[in-house]
Amino acid sequence: MKKLLIKFSSEITLKGLNRKTFEDALIKNIRDQIGSQYYIKKEPGRLYLDSYTDEVIEKVKDIFGVIGVAEADVVEKDIDSIAKAAIEQLRSIPNVKTFKVETKRGDKKFPLNSTDVSRKVGGIILSNIPDINVDVHNPEIVVHVEIREETYVFSKEEKGQGGMPYKTSGKGVLLLSGGIDSPVAGYMMARRGLEIVSVYYHSHPYTSERAKEKVIDLAKQLVRFTGHMKLYVVSFTKIQMEIIEKCREDELTIIMRRFMTKIGEKVAIKEGALSIITGESLGQVASQTLESMYVTNNDINMPVFRPLVAMDKVDIMDISRRIGTYEISILPYEDCCTIFVPKHPKTRPRLIDILESEKVLDRSGLIDEAISEAEIIEIG
Repeated sequence: MKKLLIKFSSEITLKGLNRKTFEDALIKNIRDQIGSQYYIKKEPGRLYLDSYTDEVIEKVKDIFGVIGVAEADVVEKDIDSIAKAAIEQLRSIPNVKTFKVETKRGDKKFPLNSTDVSRKVGGIILSNIPDINVDVHNPEIVVHVEIREETYVFSKEEKGQGGMPYKTSGKGVLLLSGGIDSPVAGYMMARRGLEIVSVYYHSHPYTSERAKEKVIDLAKQLVRFTGHMKLYVVSFTKIQMEIIEKCREDELTIIMRRFMTKIGEKVAIKEGALSIITGESLGQVASQTLESMYVTNNDINMPVFRPLVAMDKVDIMDISRRIGTYEISILPYEDCCTIFVPKHPKTRPRLIDILESEKVLDRSGLIDEAISEAEIIEIG
């Protein structure tokens, strides 16, 4: 008999009196993704599914809080049964030359300790499989034995996403563009348990419907990990035209960013969120200097999370490829951030200058109008 063994983050097991809250959230997230027809059994540090499909395995791997999944043989609680399962698993893997056995004995009534179980099972494997050797430091295959309420043997484990269960760390608003960075920032914060609501700024007719569809596709890819997301599509054309007509060209980028962040804060208040998330990386572009970030944050009264702030572009791209957003992000459909870029934007803006420039704008009126006319799309 086989079961799907699900390992979850040690951070959850260290939550003390709050541990059950996080475990229950993880179980709920798994049920939401795979369906309520699957029975989930819970033991310390582990969850088990009695029945599952390949599709279920793929979905469980993408759930935040899961660090690994393995198809485990459930065997009788004796050395011969454990060794038999281990031998069959090793024989099913071609050309294995080295192995080791690692045992966790959760059932303290079992007469042998973990070291003795590993030694005895390893000895039986050596006696039954020719041309195989033990390598305790760098084995090709690790045979895992877990002696709990039931006994599990597995030698293939697929890595999960790790992190914390989604929706256990509050809610934030992600400023989602069609670029590479912001989807990665959203993924990283969601991986820490933060529920994500996204806001996209659309400048029709200067940006096409394909640009909007691209951002929707990025949100759908993030929903692979979160299960659901609300996306606000905010018309930004009128705001940009007002800034272009009434403000200095070199201040366009920073004033635009201030509008975006303030709209994000207004949406956050509406949604009961307590933070804003951006994909900014220090020094990457003109709007991401320390001075620009300071000026952007000036009138925001909630945390602005920038999980990529100290990362190199290459590292961000690597994560983007891994989570499946890169190929979408590089599609050649420009968003409002890339179309109205001045030739020589200010990289060291002063707050006093920007506040003076904004006096000619009906900032509150423009922001309220943009939010009231926003299109809301439920994804997932």
